[in-house]
Amino acid sequence: MTDKRKTSAPAARERREPQNHRTIDRVTRILEEVVYNPGMTFAELVRALGAAKSTVHGFIGGLLAKGWLYENNHRFYLGPAVYALTLASGQIRAGLVTHADLLALHEEAGVAVFLGVMAGDHLIYIGEAGSDHDTGFEARSNIRRTLLDTAGGKALLAELPDSDRGVFLRRHKAGEAEMVERFLEEYAGIRKSRIATNVRRRGARFAIAAAVHNQSGEAVAAVTLVGATVDLQPRAKKLAQLLLRHVDAWSQRSTAPREAI
Repeated sequence: MTDKRKTSAPAARERREPQNHRTIDRVTRILEEVVYNPGMTFAELVRALGAAKSTVHGFIGGLLAKGWLYENNHRFYLGPAVYALTLASGQIRAGLVTHADLLALHEEAGVAVFLGVMAGDHLIYIGEAGSDHDTGFEARSNIRRTLLDTAGGKALLAELPDSDRGVFLRRHKAGEAEMVERFLEEYAGIRKSRIATNVRRRGARFAIAAAVHNQSGEAVAAVTLVGATVDLQPRAKKLAQLLLRHVDAWSQRSTAPREAI
């Protein structure tokens, strides 16, 4: 005799309609409110959710830590993690640096170009132009990179205030001591030249990066040129000059703080 309880339970689960989840509902509501009302304040988000301040504060803190939200002058905007998902799906947003900008740099440099922003302790790629299959796949498959292990991350890390950079390095010294020491050796050169470099895949891939500043002089993103070491390293000086010329031009633009870049 067949045990109906064993056969009917899975079927019952399949037929069950999706149920709302209170925590998920509130987190997605925060993101939706910021999408349609960029620049919302904490008080406005509390009123929109109708939840306790401590609850909303906790959700916002978590979203900020992971890069889903961005705070500027006590107002909240969509963070870089949202746009990293669009890169993974093959899309790109417009902003201070457009896809056309990346394409122009790629065409002039003849190498892959990546746009990244800092989210917590990571560099998140949010745009690309001209990448080959391997590089593009890697960027979409691993959108979060350790700052110390990327040229773009080191370029942004060098731009942090001394106190913030010191806190970051102390936090990572135990688990990433070798990378911390390497960055400290490179730091003065990065500050002087405004260029950071990195070698990966046992020396096979080479990257050159520079920070993009807004009109206030804040580093808001990093642009990285990536390619085979044998091709890029001999051209490193010229590529660095080309990269700085482009990022300096972008930095003159004015954009409303709708999103994190």
